[in-house]
Amino acid sequence: MISATDILNVLPPGGRDRLLDLAGQTVFPAGTRIFEEGHRADRFWIIQTGSVHLDLHVPGRQAAVVESLGPGDLVGWSWLFPPYSWHLGAEAATEVRALEFDAMAVRALCAEDPELGQALVSRVAEVIGQRLRATRVRLLDLYGPYGSGNTHHLR
Repeated sequence: MISATDILNVLPPGGRDRLLDLAGQTVFPAGTRIFEEGHRADRFWIIQTGSVHLDLHVPGRQAAVVESLGPGDLVGWSWLFPPYSWHLGAEAATEVRALEFDAMAVRALCAEDPELGQALVSRVAEVIGQRLRATRVRLLDLYGPYGSGNTHHLR
């Protein structure tokens, strides 16, 4: 699995430092809603400690937790692509300490440095693919008649 730490480590020389210069520290107490599905995506985070549950609104039911994230993981990718609205919701499962990035500032940095932008977009795209596969498997487990069954074809 590609984590945000991997994302930072594959950025071109200097790009990682320029990106980290934009980071701030934040803390989310356990139970805090970090963002809601459909709302404006204007930032993202890299978890340093703690865990976050990603969830999906299911009409007539409680939100379904589709993935749990931990240290080194990227929280949020919807900030990168128009219309910049969250595709999932997120909640701090435990207290979370994270690096927080302003999406507009990061998009501007990527436009200014196309090599950095390409590297970041490529890695985020890999994260998106993993999240979509994890969401599919989890929803089949929750709502499919026979669960997810054999998932070797998803890899």
